[in-house]
Amino acid sequence: MKSTTDRILAGLMVALVAALGWVVSGSMEEPITKVGDSAPVFRVQTENGKTLTEKDFGGKLLVLNFWASWCAPCVQEVPSLDQFQKEFAPQGVIVLGVSVDKNKELYERFREQYNVSFETSRDPEWDLAAKYGTFQLPETYIIDWSGKVVQKVIAAQNWMDPKFLESVKKLL
Repeated sequence: MKSTTDRILAGLMVALVAALGWVVSGSMEEPITKVGDSAPVFRVQTENGKTLTEKDFGGKLLVLNFWASWCAPCVQEVPSLDQFQKEFAPQGVIVLGVSVDKNKELYERFREQYNVSFETSRDPEWDLAAKYGTFQLPETYIIDWSGKVVQKVIAAQNWMDPKFLESVKKLL
């Protein structure tokens, strides 16, 4: 016959194992940044030699675009994204393209071939992309002046589409 102490210890063991299981399962989930979330903290070195963090965009609308040179939809959207950046930069919109290209030469050739004028950086190990929960390309986060994700675009976007432009203008 079990003593009261044995039953209490057995109950505590079951509770501890259940708690450990809950903690482990929760830590295995990849974070996925959604609209309304605070944007994850980041620090990137751009091709122009600037070190940028999320704090550098305070008071502005940041368009954080994850892409790669080998991604056909990324190739499709980059001309309109570049045009979007040129048109909205005077209104406080900043486009930051983060490439997940491992091959630096392909990345540089892409930037040159498509005459990319917005700030770009490389994330070949997908470190920043993983912080955002990005796993398909292109994927873009529009982050407001307070650091909140206000829009998320998954897949290629025509950045000059009038309906889309109206939605961006409402965020300014």
